[in-house]
Amino acid sequence: MNKESNRISTKGMAMIIIIAVLLVDQLTKIWVKTHMHLHECIDITGWFKILFVENNGMAYGMELLGGKLVLSLFRIVAISVLAYYLYKEVKRNANRLYVACVAMVWAGAVGNLIDSVFYGMIFNASSPFYVSYFVPFGQGYAPMLMGKVVDMLHFPLIETHYPEWVPWVGGNEFVFFSPVFNVADACISVGFVMALLFCRDEIAKISLFKHVDDNNHSQTKDK
Repeated sequence: MNKESNRISTKGMAMIIIIAVLLVDQLTKIWVKTHMHLHECIDITGWFKILFVENNGMAYGMELLGGKLVLSLFRIVAISVLAYYLYKEVKRNANRLYVACVAMVWAGAVGNLIDSVFYGMIFNASSPFYVSYFVPFGQGYAPMLMGKVVDMLHFPLIETHYPEWVPWVGGNEFVFFSPVFNVADACISVGFVMALLFCRDEIAKISLFKHVDDNNHSQTKDK
């Protein structure tokens, strides 16, 4: 009974994390999309800004070779595989912290996939000259799977300039930690790093051939 109750509790925790991440991620993206011009910046503090940008690629603007459509299809496959893995980990009553990390990564990936799948269908194109708005479904700036991902979190912890005497870059602006990202990106990164730091035993058990090896071992033992 205790094992079953704990399994249900782990499942509930994973669901809460996924729902919370998706809600916060999409609400912040929609607010920025419908309240700010493209490249508009709001200073929160000297080291934290809300900067509206869009990208075609993965976290921090990285792009996958093969184009936007290939990237979106790759995301769908990866998310499907990760969803099955998360389901199996919950079912076997895995370490709760590890399940939380996997749930964060999965929810973050889904959050960015939503942008790619739907934003091009429901918004007009963003512009530095006007604020974007909702349009009738299918009349947006891009077809399904071709939407851009909205980013807005910017933490320029140090903003300065290279000394004039530095070759090639002298006098140019230097920003320490320049990436612009979103809540989904942050959850993917935090979940991944936490899993590496605190769930090494669970990660070490990951194997595509685990069940095959177990079956072979069992058959050998029977003989």
